[in-house]
Parts: sequence; C-alpha cells; structure tokens
Amino acid sequence: MTLPATLDIASVLVFALTGALAASRAQLDIVGFIFVAALTAVGGGTVRDLILDRPVFWVDRPLFVLIAAGAAVVVFFTAHLVESRYRLLIWLDACALAVAVPAGVAVALGAGQGWVVVLIMGIVTGCLGGLMRDVVCNDVPLVLQQGEPYVSCAFAGAGTALLALNLGTGPALILCGAVTFAARAGALAFGWRIPVYRSRPPRQ
Repeated sequence: MTLPATLDIASVLVFALTGALAASRAQLDIVGFIFVAALTAVGGGTVRDLILDRPVFWVDRPLFVLIAAGAAVVVFFTAHLVESRYRLLIWLDACALAVAVPAGVAVALGAGQGWVVVLIMGIVTGCLGGLMRDVVCNDVPLVLQQGEPYVSCAFAGAGTALLALNLGTGPALILCGAVTFAARAGALAFGWRIPVYRSRPPRQ
C-alpha cells in the first residue's frame, strides 16, 4: 500500500469518528450518523482529487466509505459513554488534521504539482471535511471560529513539508503531521488565538 493511501485511510477513520460524534450531538439516527461520518471522512480528499483531475480515492477503493460507516456505527452505540463528546471531537479532529494535511501534500507531490498547489492541497484535504461536517450539523465551523488557528495549523504543517523535502518525502510528511498536530494541540491546550479584523470608523 502506498504512503498516500495509508494516510488517506488514517484520516478517513479519524475524521469519520469526529463526524459521528457531531451527529450524536445533533441527535441524528443511525443513517444520519453514517452520512455525516462519511461526508466528513471523504469530503476534503474528494475535493482534492477533483481539483487535481485524478480518480476520486474512495470511488477507486470503496473500502474507505465502509471504514467511515463502520466508525459511525461504533460511535452510535458508544457515544453515550463519553463524558464530553465535544472535547473528544475537537481532539480527534486535531489528530485527523495532522494526518489529512500530509495526505494531501503526498498526493499533490505524487502528481508532480508545484509548491503552491501542494500547499493548497494540504490545506484543502485537512480542512474541508470538517467544514462540511459542521455546516451539515448546524454548528459554527471550527475553521471559521473567531481567532481559531485551524487553517493556520494546516498551512504551517504543509509549509513545513515543503521546507523539509530535501530530507526525503517520508521524513517531510512526518514533520508535516507533527507540526500540524503540535500547533493545533497548543491552540486547544493553551488557548492560542490569531489576530482578527477589527472594524474602525472610516477616515474623514
């Protein structure tokens, strides 16, 4: 199995768990769980593959969707055991982001894309699934919460991969995931925020 496929499997599994947890907070039925979990799990990778004009990864290998469905069923029957589902969701989301960003970077590198596209594909793969999950579940998306360093963490991870390519693709992707997770975990643990726009009166 190739490295991009391995990363895709890991990100599908963990993002599916976050989607199912979001469905539990929205009190959906089991079909809703599977839908939201699958949407979260494959959303970013689907957009990535469509942009890069390559076969959509889960269409080539439906196993990805089955993994997401299985994760949804497990969460449907066990979510009530978790004391704080939202806290678990955001930490699992941080783990998923740290896998999905290098997955997007790996696919774009494998497609021979330049550094701008590689950077964007890392961000797209990492962020769009969670964005879709939150919109469908009628939550304020994590990527759009005021001052929340979410896309910034994906940007930092993808940028690190590009800077570390001279070490080899494998080490660069490992560093990408490590930086992405460290930045996101730091934001969650220590309340890091980035400056936001503040409106000012127009000049006379």
